[in-house]
Amino acid sequence: SPRGVMELTAVSREPSMRRSRTGAADGSRVHVIRIHSCAISSDEADGFHASLPNAYQLAEAKGWPHQFRSEPVLATPAMPVSAWPNRDPSAAPVLLRLMLGSRETAVNSMTPLGLHHIMGWGHHYGPGPWVDMAERPDWNSVYYHRADSAGVGFDRTPSGSNAAAQYFPPLDRIFSDPDSCPEPLLLWFHHVAWDRQMKSGRTLWDELCHRYYSGVDSVRVMRSLWDSMERFIDAERFADVRERLRIQERDAAWWRDACVLCFQTFSRRPIPAGLTPPAVTLDRLKAIRWRPEYIQKGSTWVP
Repeated sequence: SPRGVMELTAVSREPSMRRSRTGAADGSRVHVIRIHSCAISSDEADGFHASLPNAYQLAEAKGWPHQFRSEPVLATPAMPVSAWPNRDPSAAPVLLRLMLGSRETAVNSMTPLGLHHIMGWGHHYGPGPWVDMAERPDWNSVYYHRADSAGVGFDRTPSGSNAAAQYFPPLDRIFSDPDSCPEPLLLWFHHVAWDRQMKSGRTLWDELCHRYYSGVDSVRVMRSLWDSMERFIDAERFADVRERLRIQERDAAWWRDACVLCFQTFSRRPIPAGLTPPAVTLDRLKAIRWRPEYIQKGSTWVP
């Protein structure tokens, strides 16, 4: 591949998971996945040094959910270490912890419990749960979270859009019932009361706040873990990831404050005990006009 581009092709022949109207499988099919990732440099796929294992895992698993194991392909000592120069197998456990936990950290930082499409208008980078000025309803954040004094979430059950009916049984029934719907998808499929009790024992409002705060706390843990990797990673890459994690913590706090304060205007409930209320006002956060230089290395911008 040319410098700056990573290409990966995976080919698989598997029985089709799609069924005909009679319920019979419609035969085997050949599946091809091709990843084409523009990069900042030839060894920094997709602009981030840790992207290589993501592509590796997809190709190794051939991209089909029924082949995924409870322990991902990534969770082998060789793979995370092979993504970095100056390899040392003893670094693998920490690298695995960082990478395998990164998805849930991002979800809790931005869109926990099934929230979605609440990013800022025009740039899709920072938070914007208040966005309501787009010319099309489904370009607005408020269209998707539907927050009001009663609760929050998009009703995709038969009493709402009925989008859950697009899933085959038993998933259609599972997703349509708030008692059986997985909590990570709850607000995707349901408009849920603020005082609904969650599995943690908290109300929905308190759980939502705790998820946003845990997103920030998790990034802080990631930063500490990465700092412990300095002796295993070459100086250039170590410094680059360290800077990205600094920006990620700043942005996680931005998302937390914006979303908690915005949804609080609907819930009319206090920030749960033990969580420090945001030091910034909602009006200040709404007034931010994001610029690309805010995410450049060395940026001192703070929301």
